[in-house]
Amino acid sequence: MNKDTDIGGPPRPFPVTRRSVILAASSTDPHIRRQAFETLVAAYWKPIYKYIRLKWPAHSEDAKDLTQGFFAQALENGYVERYDPAKAKFRTYLRTCVDGFVSNERKSAQRMKRGGDAQQLSLDFDSAEAELSLLEPSVNRDMDELFHQEWVRSLFSLAVDELRNQCESSGKSLHFAIFDRHDVQGPGPHSTVSYADLSAEFGIATTQVTNYLAFARRRFRELVLEKLRELTGSDDEFQAEARRLLGIDPR
Repeated sequence: MNKDTDIGGPPRPFPVTRRSVILAASSTDPHIRRQAFETLVAAYWKPIYKYIRLKWPAHSEDAKDLTQGFFAQALENGYVERYDPAKAKFRTYLRTCVDGFVSNERKSAQRMKRGGDAQQLSLDFDSAEAELSLLEPSVNRDMDELFHQEWVRSLFSLAVDELRNQCESSGKSLHFAIFDRHDVQGPGPHSTVSYADLSAEFGIATTQVTNYLAFARRRFRELVLEKLRELTGSDDEFQAEARRLLGIDPR
């Protein structure tokens, strides 16, 4: 396959236009702070929910309550504002905050079920449970690696959703459909999806399949990097994560 059609693709300058939402969470503008917090919730709620389910462990309803409670406390107590990028990666810091929160909640015999005036985030816990059911059972699971893998899954999912929206709004729905069919859905367990298969399925030339897929992959990679820029606390963390996820050297 031509390198330009790989998701990593050839070396290109990293996008730097998006400000880290971790910094934006400390803005004096409450609207900016709220937007930053919502972006962090979108990226981290599933990893946190799954982590609580498996690490502590917690039943589904308890994990839902703890996840909602954690974000409520994170917003109220300024967890994000207290983050120091010199000490740890942001996701490591956040996971430590989750551990501390759940531990304190478990120690409190009088913990009340949250509700009433407490704001409840609209989170699709059913989808998180469906994804959890696909994990292989393990008694010696590396929870740090699990949290990282689920964070990557969330990051990529957000980038796919953004790519879909951009393609639909710019008249490139077919570009996304081919990308979705080949790279997201992929083949069945005992089959492959060739460019010729896609050509027949979508009624276009194989060369068009190649070009459409190359476009979608390039844009997907750019979106992953943009979101990665938002969700990391320093340039060093951003560059290290970009190398790990996409195999691209930023320098």
